Amino acid sequence: MRLFTIGFMTMLPASIALAQTSTYPLDSLEGLRPNKLKVEPVTYQGRRAIHLTDATTENAEDRLVVIHGTKFQDGVIEVELAGKPGAGAAQAARGFVGIAFRVAADLSRFECFYLRPTNGRAEDQERRNHSTQYMSFPGWPWMKLRQETPSKYESYVDLAPGAWTKVKIEVRGEKARLYVHGVDQPALLVNDLKMGASASGNIALWTGPGTEAYFSGLRVSK
Repeated sequence: MRLFTIGFMTMLPASIALAQTSTYPLDSLEGLRPNKLKVEPVTYQGRRAIHLTDATTENAEDRLVVIHGTKFQDGVIEVELAGKPGAGAAQAARGFVGIAFRVAADLSRFECFYLRPTNGRAEDQERRNHSTQYMSFPGWPWMKLRQETPSKYESYVDLAPGAWTKVKIEVRGEKARLYVHGVDQPALLVNDLKMGASASGNIALWTGPGTEAYFSGLRVSK
């Protein structure tokens, strides 16, 4: 289908392994399944993209746009994204924007990394320390993780609201790594993904409440 193309690359050394790479331009509505979000194709800062805004007033953590055909367990997810508080957003809005993975078919559970772009350059160090976040829906929301294990599932990274930001997520079993801005070292490490090593499911675009989000150029390698 037009939504993606497939290529191959060889991973060395050890034994020769074949990695399948799929790309999703995210420049149309084809193959997208929105949940509690409005979706439209746009051009944003010179780049063709998908624009996401709230379609609900619920304080829900399952605002998703599932991408058809992205069955995923282990591998690498790469995307360009941007997030900022939307018009009329509450004062607590941070431009929450990220990627969910291993999303169940009925959307009842998933793993997620996301960014809080307005925290990246805040004049408060504690807010800066909450620039990145891991959560697992529904049992491990961000607040529970922060209360029970402060700082373990959050970290600082330099961010600017509304700016295109390169994100990479590596997933292997119970471990995941979040990379931001194309750097070699991860911004956030998670060694105990809450759904366990055997979980699998689709990949989805994720936003939090009061967010205006943009996504472009998704790439998945397995």
